[in-house]
Amino acid sequence: MSYVALTMQALAGVEAVRPVAPAVIISVVFAALARWVRGVTVGGAIAGAGMCCLLYLGAGLGAFLVLVSVFALTWLGTRFGYRRKEKLGTAERRDGRTARQVLANLVVAAACAGLAAVTHSKAVFLLAVSAALSEAAADTVSSEVGQARSAEARLISSWEVVPAGTNGGVSLMGTVAGVAAAAFVSLVSVMTGLIPLKWLGISIAGAVAGMIADSFLGALLEQRKLLNNDAVNLLGTLIAAGVAALFV
Repeated sequence: MSYVALTMQALAGVEAVRPVAPAVIISVVFAALARWVRGVTVGGAIAGAGMCCLLYLGAGLGAFLVLVSVFALTWLGTRFGYRRKEKLGTAERRDGRTARQVLANLVVAAACAGLAAVTHSKAVFLLAVSAALSEAAADTVSSEVGQARSAEARLISSWEVVPAGTNGGVSLMGTVAGVAAAAFVSLVSVMTGLIPLKWLGISIAGAVAGMIADSFLGALLEQRKLLNNDAVNLLGTLIAAGVAALFV
């Protein structure tokens, strides 16, 4: 079943929870702006609109504002030190992220938002939304900042020195930036009422766990061509959501 079909089914399951029209309008406008600033391709904008709509319908305005914070951080991170990353051959395409990339980073959070709307475990799934979105920001920011500021990295699985941009490579600067991004997005989740303040640390911990797991998956599986980057990103957000939920 395609991503589009899955999204439409999820939307159908939560459409009775909140009015659909405002969610659709907000999602289309946000996707159009994201495309305008070259944050996503046309396909990425369409996929992003679907994920945004599902997040809004399932988890409310707070989830949408958290998504905006994720987009802002990742957009800035991608453009940080762009010329250096171009020389390394690791820079994101100037046209923005594709539909597959958008879905890989957002589908877990969107699914959790849908589950929050149709199950009796709303609070837990909202926490999972926060952790998954925080991990998506952390992973991108850590990678982009690390490549922009570090000539070398350490392979997380063996700690050997590798060129910046190597799958599974980590650096001090990138890791600190990733943790900061996770903390920022989780704080936005608290400020918008998506999660209570007492769960702030859990959301951050889940996101950081997912970010670290993403690096291990990159070193052990993506580097060996057993998984692609989209699959690794998807699993990273899934691990973040799962770890956060286990603490509740």
